[in-house]
Amino acid sequence: HDVTQAGELLHGDEEYVFGDSGYQGVDKREEHEDREVEWHIAMKPGKRKQLTDSEADRETEALEKVKASIRAKVEHPFRIIKRQFGFVKVRYKGLPKNTQQLYTLFALANLYQFRHKLA
Repeated sequence: HDVTQAGELLHGDEEYVFGDSGYQGVDKREEHEDREVEWHIAMKPGKRKQLTDSEADRETEALEKVKASIRAKVEHPFRIIKRQFGFVKVRYKGLPKNTQQLYTLFALANLYQFRHKLA
């Protein structure tokens, strides 16, 4: 479950944390009680489908779209290194080469994203 790995993903200086619906309930977990962050976790798809056309539900839907657009900006480089560059898993277990390879791939992903502006 994603929610059990949340602590490994945070470095401690966060003010806001955005996550998909797999992180529902992370703010209630014992290991995160002392964190002073604002949690912005996506609504589960089933609950989102149940939203009606009321004013409150329209505001909730708009908030969900804002959260999704922020997450998309962060997740897009991951899609690029996986799909464009074929990265699926680390080559060497626990070696600094893996870190350097990821740094290089993310730098290339940034260039790839803005290739039309560089031309």
